[in-house]
Amino acid sequence: MDIADIATRDTVEVDASETVSKVRAIFERDNPKGVIVTNDGGYRGIVTEQLLLQSHVEDSTKVQALVQSAPKIDRGSDVRDVARMLVEGGTKVAPVFEHDDLWGMVTANGILEAVLDNLDVLTIEQIYSDSPVTVTEDTNIGRVINLLRENGISRLPVVNETNQLTGIVTTHDIIDVAVRDMDKPTHGDRAGDSERVLDIPVYDVMASPVETITASESVQEAVERMLKFDYGGLIVTETADSSFVEGVVTKTDVLRALTFTEEEYLDVQITNISLLDTLSREEIRQSIEQVAEKYQRMSVQHAHVRFQKHKEKLRGTPLINCQIRLRTNRGSVAGTGEGYGADSAFRVALDRLERNVLELKGTRSDEQYEGQLLRKLNRL
Repeated sequence: MDIADIATRDTVEVDASETVSKVRAIFERDNPKGVIVTNDGGYRGIVTEQLLLQSHVEDSTKVQALVQSAPKIDRGSDVRDVARMLVEGGTKVAPVFEHDDLWGMVTANGILEAVLDNLDVLTIEQIYSDSPVTVTEDTNIGRVINLLRENGISRLPVVNETNQLTGIVTTHDIIDVAVRDMDKPTHGDRAGDSERVLDIPVYDVMASPVETITASESVQEAVERMLKFDYGGLIVTETADSSFVEGVVTKTDVLRALTFTEEEYLDVQITNISLLDTLSREEIRQSIEQVAEKYQRMSVQHAHVRFQKHKEKLRGTPLINCQIRLRTNRGSVAGTGEGYGADSAFRVALDRLERNVLELKGTRSDEQYEGQLLRKLNRL
């Protein structure tokens, strides 16, 4: 299936010199999936409505300050390749080109709608993200924002003191409260309270009840519900009657599943691949394969490496968070790390991943492990 069968021809272009207020007016008037930003006729990137809402810049600011990188999709591209490009580009919207001319736009929703009938062969258990980050009802919004940014996610399950699911908080839920009104006191029932917006407990803004799904249900069922109710993801629970959180399944998880291959070598998917500096995809794949081989009985079905850039810099090099997650026949295993530059962050995450793999194997010889690791890293 070519992406031309899925993409929409309705596109809106603005020059990078236009103001944020004009782009805001476009979204309010035309409700586009995204706005293509150009500079002297050349493609620069996109601006989505969510990105616009999350920003707290002045309306007079040039839109170039908000541009998000998005891959240029060729009109003849295969849907699986495009799904990979969206995931690796960290976006759900991208422009479609025919040669050098803008032809249309493709969205994650458009892809999911097109492949919906084929998703009944997958179960949630095969694709969902386990070990989710959660917050309690009294966690304040400031902490929620930090967790969302640090983990590169858009939703957090809310649990009570007995670890039972009571709600969900998403980026969308806190945009108006925590970003656009960052410096304003709260209103309504909390008027006059000296408590700042960032100190509001998540209980006050979370959504409840929560749409859930079990690991045994089909991905098709999950996507149907996400599209119907415009959800970005669903909470995975142990059983239909349980409120114990097993994990989260998102539209991105489904897109990622579309890219799974049956190649003889390990398939590694990289989110925000544009952040790679001196690393290559092949170096990342080889490094992860070496770690996986530490445990022969562990068959790695898929590897996902996600890079997230922070604002902090050291001599011009941004602080990067890296998470490596392996989906194996023995469950998921992950490692995370931070460093200045993608190379440094990946090595720290790889170190922690290897420790976790070796822990599964029952290895406890730290000195032997550290020697092996140093020799391996010196060969990279």
